Amino acid sequence: QLQACGGGLVQAGGSLKLSCAASGRTFSNNGMGWFRQAPGKEREFVTSISWSGGSTSYADSVKGRFTISRDNAKNTVYLQMNSLKPEDTAVYYCAAYRFAVGRSVGGVGYWGKGTQVTVSS
Repeated sequence: QLQACGGGLVQAGGSLKLSCAASGRTFSNNGMGWFRQAPGKEREFVTSISWSGGSTSYADSVKGRFTISRDNAKNTVYLQMNSLKPEDTAVYYCAAYRFAVGRSVGGVGYWGKGTQVTVSS
């Protein structure tokens, strides 16, 4: 129901834009977010956006470099990633929250299939 795309291989300092499209149901009333998981590490919060798009939150590690946005008419959420660093390498997952947005994976009701982002040094 959530399909992320846009990942790939990029050099450090480069940019990528991820998209997450929903199908089968609308998520326009749900807060949405992006999480990531690097090899051998737990899945971690990256960013979230309220259902209206009026409120966003970012992990300190990506603040100022990443921007989340959404288009409810297209049932799609985006993640613009600039100034990428090798430590941003991970599988990125889009997520729809059950209730309030937050930084815990426990608050996520729906997970999309991940998309790999690899940043070379």
